[in-house]
Amino acid sequence: MSYNLKLTLAALAAATALSAGTAKAQEPTACDSVSFSDVGWTDITTTTATAKHLLEGLGYKVDVKVLSVPVTFASLKSDDVDVFLGNWMPAQSGAITPYIDEGEIDVVATNLEGTKYTLAVPTYTYEKGLKTYADIAKFGDELDHKIYGIEPGNEGNAYLVSLIEANKDGLGDFEVVESSEQGMLAMVGRKYRQEQPIVFLGWEPHPMNASYSLKYLTGGEDFFGGEGIVRTVTRKGYAEECPNVAKLLENLKFTLPMENEVMGKILNDGENEADATAEWIKANLDALDAWLAGVTTTSGEPGLPAVKKSLGL
Repeated sequence: MSYNLKLTLAALAAATALSAGTAKAQEPTACDSVSFSDVGWTDITTTTATAKHLLEGLGYKVDVKVLSVPVTFASLKSDDVDVFLGNWMPAQSGAITPYIDEGEIDVVATNLEGTKYTLAVPTYTYEKGLKTYADIAKFGDELDHKIYGIEPGNEGNAYLVSLIEANKDGLGDFEVVESSEQGMLAMVGRKYRQEQPIVFLGWEPHPMNASYSLKYLTGGEDFFGGEGIVRTVTRKGYAEECPNVAKLLENLKFTLPMENEVMGKILNDGENEADATAEWIKANLDALDAWLAGVTTTSGEPGLPAVKKSLGL
């Protein structure tokens, strides 16, 4: 082998090593572990489980913490959590805006559009005349003066409590019953089977919209807005520290049909979130192409083949 050829091969080897090292050095070792908040809503459990599959296939370790919305934002501020996929807007505007204005939480992407979130009633109750927030008090005795909310500390509950405290629309003698999503929906199911009136916090995406014939009330737009979005948010500076994970987070876009389908498997069919999301991904491989565009493994290899292999594809 000639001396010049040896030099050329050595240079190529060095360049290859440097390139590999650069790919590996794109993110510090600390980025190899990613922490998420899951606030216990099935839609956020669904999207978080999906992200977990992708990240683990790329070589990351994923830690999911179950926290309330207020604790989630405080944990992002204190760097105890990296990512939250469930920033529903405009409903959470009041809770998150101070953190964003102070530069303590970063908005990375919008991951879902066309959401609904406000008080809902069964269609049979709507057809009896309970169509707006202003109508609720007229049905006070039939409703047992109760509005069913979700987990304690939720900003939607707090808004409803503020209406009661202000006696807005005559709601002063009502109470907000705080419960888990599952507990609230169990009550909806019992009332629905007996065709009894109930008013509760409803939202889409969620299989409740397929399980029950529902109507959403008007009158809460000053807080809940109309159709909304869900945003992906991170702790301050996370995208700059961990650009490969950030690229995946920017790519992660979901749809109402996707979330309704997976949530139905979890809530109605009893599947766990890992199995339900893996099943959906395997049946919708085109989604992987978009989600993993420009994303690598922790070692700098192409991300798509690695994730497919991890899913047994």
